[in-house]
Amino acid sequence: MPNLINDTTTKVLEAALDGLASRQQIVGHNIANAETPGYQALAVTFDRQLREAIGQESKFKMAQTHTGHLASPATREQGPNVTPRQTSSMRLDGNNVDIDLEMSQLAETSIQYQSLTQLVSRKLALLKAIAMGR
Repeated sequence: MPNLINDTTTKVLEAALDGLASRQQIVGHNIANAETPGYQALAVTFDRQLREAIGQESKFKMAQTHTGHLASPATREQGPNVTPRQTSSMRLDGNNVDIDLEMSQLAETSIQYQSLTQLVSRKLALLKAIAMGR
């Protein structure tokens, strides 16, 4: 019998919500540091996390036979990737936060998060209806 609660859809929704929550936190951090000299804006990507949740990542696992070996992608900590943003122009004080970009990304992330939480809510309502025999 298939697992109705912990299926691929749930894993993808969970990974996307985690990634969006991280993005919202980083965007807030960027906005808070918009006037900090030398601050470098950060960006969050989580496409790899979503591919893994969908199951499109490689099924081949590398063995780590020595502690000096690099960990394979499967054994590294999973989660959103936070990197310095490279696309913004630098101000004279060394800060590269573009407040317009950050505000638009904040709004976009918020809309995406709300949409995904509605999907989770609908899925749980459907499972509840199935469990109650309606």
